[in-house]
Amino acid sequence: MSEFSHLDKQGNVKMVDVTDKVTTSRMAKAEGKISMLPETISAINDDALPKGNVLTTAKIAGIQVAKKTAEMIPMCHQLNLSFVNIEFDIQETAIFIKSTVKTKEATGVEMESLSAVSGAALTIYDMCKAVDKTMVIGEIKLTEKVGGKSDHAVEYRPKVGVITLSDSAASGKSEDKSGVILLNGFIEAGCTVNYHEVFPDGSDELVPTIQDWIDEDVELILTTGGTGLGLRDLTIETMEKIFDSKLPGVEQALHAYGRGKVKTAMLSRLMAGVVNGAIVICLPGSPGAVKDALNVLVPTIFHSFHMMKGEKH
Repeated sequence: MSEFSHLDKQGNVKMVDVTDKVTTSRMAKAEGKISMLPETISAINDDALPKGNVLTTAKIAGIQVAKKTAEMIPMCHQLNLSFVNIEFDIQETAIFIKSTVKTKEATGVEMESLSAVSGAALTIYDMCKAVDKTMVIGEIKLTEKVGGKSDHAVEYRPKVGVITLSDSAASGKSEDKSGVILLNGFIEAGCTVNYHEVFPDGSDELVPTIQDWIDEDVELILTTGGTGLGLRDLTIETMEKIFDSKLPGVEQALHAYGRGKVKTAMLSRLMAGVVNGAIVICLPGSPGAVKDALNVLVPTIFHSFHMMKGEKH
């Protein structure tokens, strides 16, 4: 069982920090029902209730409640909803309520969709309670969720290797913080990560090591360091000679995310491409840059291995 994300190490409630999560399109659907007498259903269909048009009012209420979710549920994030819709399926003794909520944000809209159904059901109850004391609201549940890491929960996980290029780390004068961050990040994502080397900047061992790893079926190789503008920053010059093809979309996504946080990210010369069937991504050497890269790459990069095998196009 996963740990509760809304609790800190002391067991106190906290709001989940989504600052560094990638903004993506997200959608959630929910449904529920309100049971009532057949006579009440008839009155709703005939628009014969004293408070007015029940379903129109309930639809407006559901949309309003979805937009107000963060004000009612303390640990929910305020989201810019791009679409909310409520639909009703009227049966003989019940009205089924379905909601669809969309956004382009760093976190999902499940609670907004559930709140929309709840708000619509409560409004129906309020407008009909004078004529029906038997009504029951129930079976409110999430039925579909799109966007976020759960979309890739069963995706293939590649064998991963990490190479750090740093004069100071190779000489033992500093810790290999960035390499360790990458190792732990891909291990947490479910990957097998048994390959890790630390070389000085511009090392002649870089290319032979990558080729040896590929021969040992390592499928995703990340280098960190040597992408700046210094005289010893030679990773890009070394690697561009062996790429069979480039992955400009990966490069653009990494650059865009980095520039959104740190202006100097535009000076990085990161690179991504394919070498003998393996994906190699050359990242900057700072811990912050590799943390950002994990946010961009995981889990989306895993889909590339399905594509390379001719699957899930």
